[in-house]
Amino acid sequence: MPFEYYFVLFAAFVLGSVIGSFLNVCIYRIPEGESIVSPPSRCPKCGEQIRWYQNIPVVSWVFLGGKCAGCKTSISFRYPLIEVLTGLLFVAVIYSFGFSLATLVYWVFLASLVVLTFIDLDHQIIPDVISLPGILVGFFCSFAIPWLPWLDSLLGILLGGGLLLAIAWGYQALTGREGMGGGDIKLLAMLGAFLGWKAVFPIVFFASLAGTLVGVPAMLLQKSDGRLAIPFGPFLAFGATIYLFWGASLLHWYLSFFRG
Repeated sequence: MPFEYYFVLFAAFVLGSVIGSFLNVCIYRIPEGESIVSPPSRCPKCGEQIRWYQNIPVVSWVFLGGKCAGCKTSISFRYPLIEVLTGLLFVAVIYSFGFSLATLVYWVFLASLVVLTFIDLDHQIIPDVISLPGILVGFFCSFAIPWLPWLDSLLGILLGGGLLLAIAWGYQALTGREGMGGGDIKLLAMLGAFLGWKAVFPIVFFASLAGTLVGVPAMLLQKSDGRLAIPFGPFLAFGATIYLFWGASLLHWYLSFFRG
């Protein structure tokens, strides 16, 4: 492959890692109700402002030895992990969709899923400030994606929100307790907006499979009675990512069994 191709992939990774650095701020501040643009990034321990050269994605963390330059408090490995993860997702998008409006749309989409995933892991909430605008953004972005008609996006919103709402009502009626929060319902509606109604059932399938593979061993290790609280949002985000990159191929492979 030509050098220019690898340069584009490298540039996408750098851009993604820079965005990932900003996502770290969003993950930390949004649940606290703080502004994501002001004040500048500071050490949560000593309050010292982080200089620009101390905030270079991944590189600064390595050279600082994973510690604050001022108070030497350890900085979680999760910060560079999110930067690398976002960079790799950006590379995967441009590798799959090339230079197109769809690439910009899916960069925004996956960045929002990274934020939602880690906030849900930390606080077991999916902020409405992301999911509700995300539904509208996903719908309007369907006009920029040739293979996603706006009607498919609209049906995805209705089916995504309605499906989990029905499951939540059914679970509560059978068990007498709430098993799924409203945040998950809004998130699946957002996923349906970005990916269309055909994606809803595969996303739920992949999310449920991943949740089972993680949740059952976790309950066994903790000797839980089946009431272990595991956030479902990260699994929905995982299912959506799988569908975005491999959904069509997996569906074609699955349906081939029924075609003989």
